Amino acid sequence: MGAGHSHGHTHAGPPGGTATAAYRGRLRIALSITLSVMVIEIVGGILSDSLALLADAAHMATDAVGLAMALLAIHFAGRPADTKRTFGFARAEILAALANCLLLLGVGGFLLYEAIDRFVSPPETKSGLTIVFALIGMLANLISLSLLMRGQRESLNVRGAYLEVLADTLGSFAVLVSAGIIMTTGWQTADPIAGLVIGLMIVPRTLKLLRETLDVLLEAAPKNVDMGEVRAHMLALPGVADVHDLHVWTITSGMPVLSAHVVVDQSALDAAGHEQMLHDLQGCLGHHFDVEHCTFQLEPRGHAEHEAGLCH
Repeated sequence: MGAGHSHGHTHAGPPGGTATAAYRGRLRIALSITLSVMVIEIVGGILSDSLALLADAAHMATDAVGLAMALLAIHFAGRPADTKRTFGFARAEILAALANCLLLLGVGGFLLYEAIDRFVSPPETKSGLTIVFALIGMLANLISLSLLMRGQRESLNVRGAYLEVLADTLGSFAVLVSAGIIMTTGWQTADPIAGLVIGLMIVPRTLKLLRETLDVLLEAAPKNVDMGEVRAHMLALPGVADVHDLHVWTITSGMPVLSAHVVVDQSALDAAGHEQMLHDLQGCLGHHFDVEHCTFQLEPRGHAEHEAGLCH
């Protein structure tokens, strides 16, 4: 690099890999539970002729696919970076979250369609059997929820799985309510209503997750990072005259990245000043904003005018 062009780097990702990797074991347990309950609810739905129970089983199937994709994404995300993929396969987890969203939206649409169709001619549901199988599903879902509770705050991939299991838990509760109504009143329409409720519960949470996932893919600033505040902190450091071409984005959950061109006083361009400036910038951003993977270009005043309009 020419005079005044210096880069400072720190490379610190989540311990042991991406934020999701720490929950690999819990995801495996949740997947095993989900597959078991899915089979139980399919059998129960067929025996009791309950759309609500079959709807919950269908949602369980998408949960199983989603959990399997999350685990597969962790495997790929853990592969080392190379000269072609300098961040490795870390984005595989975000792509898995996106695939989860599409699956959830598809299942939600299908359940809404089936529920509306059953309003026209509701079949006779065996409420006693439905209650037994729904209780099994709810208890299993509560176990899975407890396993994923912490991870969903740290990883979009885990959050996708968590939201699916949460919707399943609420779905099991809806099945229990509808079966109880049928048992006490004989009102068979309660079953398609429960199926409709399950479908409606899936969509809003999925759209929220989809928005967060697309933000990562579009390289938007992380939601917990205020760009104005980041710029203000950098400008407050001694020797910093200006900051431009400032970008903050997320490679995957738990891996925020920042790059910036920093205009500094001439005193910060000698060896001692350069090292101190990088130390101050990295310490500021790592301490206040939890952005540890940073790239800085230190440059003298007026240098931006020679950058051919590439920096803003």
